[in-house]
Amino acid sequence: MLNQKLQQKLLQKLSPQQIQLIKLLELPTIQLEQRIKKEIEENPILEEGKEYEENEQDNNSEEEYSNEYDDEFTVDDYLNDEDVPDYKLYSNNYSKDDKKNEIPYSEGLSLHEHLESQIGLRNLSTKELALAKYLIGSLDESGYLRRELYAISDDLAFSLNISTSEEELEQILLEIQALEPAGVGARDLQECLMIQIEKRLETDIENEHILKIAYNILDNFFDEFSKKHYKKISQKIEITDEDLKAVFDIIFKLNPKPGSEFSDSIHNTSQHINPDFILEVIDGDPVLSLNQRNLPDLRISKTYSDLLKNYSDNKKKPTSDEKNAVTFVKQKLDSAKWFIDAIRQRQNTLLHTMSSIVEYQRDYFLDGDETNLRPMILKDIADITELDISTISRVANSKYIQTHFGIFPLKYFFSEGMETVEGDQVSTREIKQILNECISGENKRKPLTDEKLAKILQEKGYRIARRTVAKYREQLGILVARLRKEL
Repeated sequence: MLNQKLQQKLLQKLSPQQIQLIKLLELPTIQLEQRIKKEIEENPILEEGKEYEENEQDNNSEEEYSNEYDDEFTVDDYLNDEDVPDYKLYSNNYSKDDKKNEIPYSEGLSLHEHLESQIGLRNLSTKELALAKYLIGSLDESGYLRRELYAISDDLAFSLNISTSEEELEQILLEIQALEPAGVGARDLQECLMIQIEKRLETDIENEHILKIAYNILDNFFDEFSKKHYKKISQKIEITDEDLKAVFDIIFKLNPKPGSEFSDSIHNTSQHINPDFILEVIDGDPVLSLNQRNLPDLRISKTYSDLLKNYSDNKKKPTSDEKNAVTFVKQKLDSAKWFIDAIRQRQNTLLHTMSSIVEYQRDYFLDGDETNLRPMILKDIADITELDISTISRVANSKYIQTHFGIFPLKYFFSEGMETVEGDQVSTREIKQILNECISGENKRKPLTDEKLAKILQEKGYRIARRTVAKYREQLGILVARLRKEL
């Protein structure tokens, strides 16, 4: 029996302008410079320079061709000037000739840059390359893909307007897993180790027999291997003790964190970072500014706006060529006005978000003492700014701030909180630091279990369960005690 139903669905579809605005928000300063140069090259209406004084451009023609954008989505809709903290916000604080002593900050080639340089050499279509770069950007610092492919597929549809499937992403992920260092793109430790064995099998003919056994153990007996139930493994695959030892020697030499040699850590050195924000402490108050020293001022070309004005004043019937020329100029004029406004919205949103972070972490930014770093999640700043969490995430991603005590990625300031037995809130970063210290100093023949680590932390006054210790240990990329044990 057939039933007919009438259903209403509310679907949100982003306009091309909205998508472009989101992309601009994600760009760090150095990439924004390149984006502006590209826009200037492609649009003759857009040029470098301060806006013309005394309103030299024709106001009527400007209003006529900008009305269609009045109802477009703007980040400004979410901003409220009253929410800005009372310390100063500078957005255009330096001239290009000003001398400014910047704190040097260096960073080695990142994992993402290393992988992108390789993926560009593979035989991929334009869409496949875009998907590959997005997946690479989703890898964590250890080289793992922690997100589900269906979630990435949804995000691609929303943020980049790219339609794809889990199956297509799976194929692209295989391309990434073929890159160096071996093991990147894995979704868990088992897959990471298996990828490395597969690559060894391609070249190491001498150890082929042992490598195949190692692959078999990782593929079919990973649980027993993780729990170090060696006797069960040897009984099931009928392997000699000598071969079993050779297998484990190979496996234990694999890298469980293939991305570790490349790091976005604030402690690395080699390549200069261009900070997006500059924070100074003046007379005991934090003064925040956007770093725009290399960003040009943008304006509408007077030549082309005069051309439109002359056309509107001309009473003669226009020729076909004149009509086409004016249509072209109008389109470029609209595009230029939108781009200038989008850059302004981007800068306002960045300042509004970063100023809220500075206000939230005010004590920390005054002296750089990590003990003053409060627990803070994206939602905290979203609530203060009245912006969407996804907007805060885009602002924080790939952005850096220069302070008087160093340069830091914005994501460094976000961490969850935990309560001590005294009722104080501490950052989970503090807990992870203690875990790292405990594990670094442990007896490798008798490594500390999660339960023992939990007891140590509890003795130090932290309310923490064993499962929470396991969660933080995994986030740090540290193996379970069984796999840290040395023979």
